[in-house]
Amino acid sequence: MKIFAIGDAHLSFRKKVNPAAWDKVEVYKPMDIFGLEWKEHYRKIYENWLNTVKTDDIVLIPGDISWALKLAEARFDLGFLGLLPGRIICVSGNHDYWWQSLTQVRAALPDNMAVIQNDHVLVGDIAICGSRGWWCPGAKCFTNDDMKIYRRELIRMDNSLSSVDSGKVKDIMVLIHFMPTSESHEKNEFIEMFQKYGIDTVIYGHLHGEAARSRLPERAWGINFHLVSADFLDFAPLMIRELETKNLAKKM
Repeated sequence: MKIFAIGDAHLSFRKKVNPAAWDKVEVYKPMDIFGLEWKEHYRKIYENWLNTVKTDDIVLIPGDISWALKLAEARFDLGFLGLLPGRIICVSGNHDYWWQSLTQVRAALPDNMAVIQNDHVLVGDIAICGSRGWWCPGAKCFTNDDMKIYRRELIRMDNSLSSVDSGKVKDIMVLIHFMPTSESHEKNEFIEMFQKYGIDTVIYGHLHGEAARSRLPERAWGINFHLVSADFLDFAPLMIRELETKNLAKKM
């Protein structure tokens, strides 16, 4: 079993996707307005995923799954992910407005998909924890209004991490949508929390194009950081780790 990650799919399908007829796909927010590399990015994700991920593998998605504003509008995007092999584990991103009632979201997910909110998912003897995160103090765009959201996301991350029985897992990996520091990478309460819980690996997205230059070093404070925004990865899932266990992810 392998653990992969890819974030920021930014899907917006108007109808059910048929991979045998890409020319019939309809989207309401074409992503190539952000650059030609995004042209038919959903097809790149689909084909790279099929060439990389096997049925028993895990794919971690740190948010910005769909542009939908309501859960019903996200059904074709979720259905598209349901076509893909592997077990998908997600946290929400800042554009996932459709992610409101957790109970309703979980009821709408395809069978191969699980979401994290104040809890965790087990992958063999590894716990996958996470939260959306937010802009961190010191970020260029951080304002006084952001502090309340930042504090709330710290609580949600702590809820997720503290839900794990550390005596029963070998490792804890973290999914977070936002980079968990400012652009200048000052140590903050997220980093302190990760150190407190002994986190080895943090996977995040959100940064695109030129903004990816401000990404964290691959290793800092004893933690491995992976930026996995889809465009940064050329729309191909990145392998994070290979496991010996054959157990599929299960919910605690």
